[in-house]
Amino acid sequence: MKVRSSLRSLKQQRGSVVVRRRGRVLVVNRLSPRAKGRQG
Repeated sequence: MKVRSSLRSLKQQRGSVVVRRRGRVLVVNRLSPRAKGRQG
């Protein structure tokens, strides 16, 4: 899956983790939990 550029910039923040759940790509940030992104 091609990763959207908005997710790519999110994943470069400190504490962010890229997770695959139910066929979706999620970016979750452990340091600032409001920073989230979803694709798919």
